[in-house]
Amino acid sequence: MAYIKWGFLITVWSAFAAFLHYTLPQYDVVRIVSTYEERQELDNWKRIFWSTPDNPTQAAITRDVQFIQSFRANGDAIVYRNEDTGWHWPPYFKFDTANLYTEANDAISTKDDPEWVVVLHYGWRSVFLSTFPNAISITPVSGPDDKPLNWFNIIFLTLLAALFWAIYVRWRRFRRDRIDPVLEDVEDGFYAAGDAISERRGRLRRWFSSLKG
Repeated sequence: MAYIKWGFLITVWSAFAAFLHYTLPQYDVVRIVSTYEERQELDNWKRIFWSTPDNPTQAAITRDVQFIQSFRANGDAIVYRNEDTGWHWPPYFKFDTANLYTEANDAISTKDDPEWVVVLHYGWRSVFLSTFPNAISITPVSGPDDKPLNWFNIIFLTLLAALFWAIYVRWRRFRRDRIDPVLEDVEDGFYAAGDAISERRGRLRRWFSSLKG
């Protein structure tokens, strides 16, 4: 039973951590090398990794998506998609896809004369699932080591941890004051009932013994 409990808790918390890691903003310092537009066929189960288009194209399984190709300072390639989030989840309220595409084209540079930018994005890059992080903004920086501190994630995760801790403390207090006494009364009732049954059985045994005697 303990293994099932811990397995369930680990699964739930792992899924919640993955949700936060996918949704919360992240910063990458990259060098943009190209942009392009490509028609994507979106399978039903893969649509959760792509932005939800507005009606009447919401049911479409194919659409044109803009991409931004770039390299990190260590030479690793990273490709971003450029889609509006609109009023859908996650709540980045991005409506400037065309402007961001123009900024990406203006920031294209070569390896010999690099121009470094910070790409604010959310999501994952998975070759196996064919998923791409969605670029939210592009900001020029002085160099590959000029990465801003992610204050939003620090403040958000701190407040979230404080909220969970407050809920946990109140639950422990509620359980100690309200639930545990009821369980103890029920347990005492079971023990009392068991003792009464044992006493009755003892009386019956003594009565049968007296009859035999």
